[in-house]
Amino acid sequence: MKVLILGINYAPEIISTAVYSTGLAEQLAAEGHRVEVITALPYYPAWRVFEGWRGFRWRREQPANNLRVTHCPLYVPANPTGAKRIVHHASFAVAALPVALSAAVRFRPDIVFVAAPSMVSAPVGWLAAKLSGAKTWLHIQDFEVEAAFATGLLKAESRVGRIARSFESWVLGRFDKISSISVPMVAKLHEKGVPEAKTYEFRNWANLSRVTPRETPSPLREEFGITTPYVALYSGNLANKQGLEILPEMARALAHRDDLTFVICGDGPMRAPLVAAAQGLSNIRFFPLQPVEKLGDLVTMADVHLLPQIAGAADLVLPSKLTNMLASGRPVLATAEADTALGAEVEGAGLLVPPGDFAAAAQALEALLDDATLRARLGAQARKRAEDRWDMAAILRRLQEQFHALSQRG
Repeated sequence: MKVLILGINYAPEIISTAVYSTGLAEQLAAEGHRVEVITALPYYPAWRVFEGWRGFRWRREQPANNLRVTHCPLYVPANPTGAKRIVHHASFAVAALPVALSAAVRFRPDIVFVAAPSMVSAPVGWLAAKLSGAKTWLHIQDFEVEAAFATGLLKAESRVGRIARSFESWVLGRFDKISSISVPMVAKLHEKGVPEAKTYEFRNWANLSRVTPRETPSPLREEFGITTPYVALYSGNLANKQGLEILPEMARALAHRDDLTFVICGDGPMRAPLVAAAQGLSNIRFFPLQPVEKLGDLVTMADVHLLPQIAGAADLVLPSKLTNMLASGRPVLATAEADTALGAEVEGAGLLVPPGDFAAAAQALEALLDDATLRARLGAQARKRAEDRWDMAAILRRLQEQFHALSQRG
């Protein structure tokens, strides 16, 4: 089988959508399928093109047998406002178009798989499929349009907002199969008029071999110079849709506890405001993203994982970082309602508090730190949930079965 994957995020980016697009491509190639990937120059989450990749150029690589990757140039705004994000995604679509059309003629894929973000590039994948006769698959990591409304990047009733909704509807009506990463997000596809027969739940996954629970202290504690008995950890993209503003507020509310350090590992538009908000606090530390080979040490450094989310976004996105949080065997403290996609995954493996309520979050964190039995019980359930629901091998095996079935359809 020949698969063409189109998506803006890919290795050497190490978080979020890039992890899953890369894992999918590499696994398909390892299984003997021929795979071509069209992606952007790496820039995320810092919102600047990586060192060694800059310049207006297309870069082709063959990192493994059966796998070819083309990185396309794009506009990357330092301050990604709503309008600038649209231009950013559109620039990738324009740069990817000639590569995709060339691949359609030369490669003749059986499946064209488009990962959203960015949905703006979906017509490029659709055109390549029409040219080659391939089946089309759209995978939605988050509902970009509604997330933009929820975070204030776009106004729903503005002209741009109405155009965005119309564009989303047009795209959803053009693909043969559309997947998303949780049951509530698949249900939202049905609400948007996508027939049930066309939808599929394609979950993100945890790398259970790389992330395993640890009984001894993580070596990163010493490397980071952390001496407190407890660590509350947030690691990942620092962006506005996470509701990260509560983290300094939680640290301030718990400043009296000399046994706790808040650790924030990541980069993104919210880093500078968070650092500014944490001025004067000795119990909160900031570190850059850690390399993939340190992932297990990082997530097992935590006694409690922190997973903030703004109100209104918990059914539009399901943070990819959750999978490895659960796999670490540590409880998760999330700001989400129980009836949301995020709430359903965390409940029983951690604690939920209302979005934006830093006082409730601080109180819940104290409850976890002061009850070792509760932490152990929730952590054990977190690991079991990762094994039951988020195993990489099982998820990708089922997806390949879906690909075969789709490619055989008349």
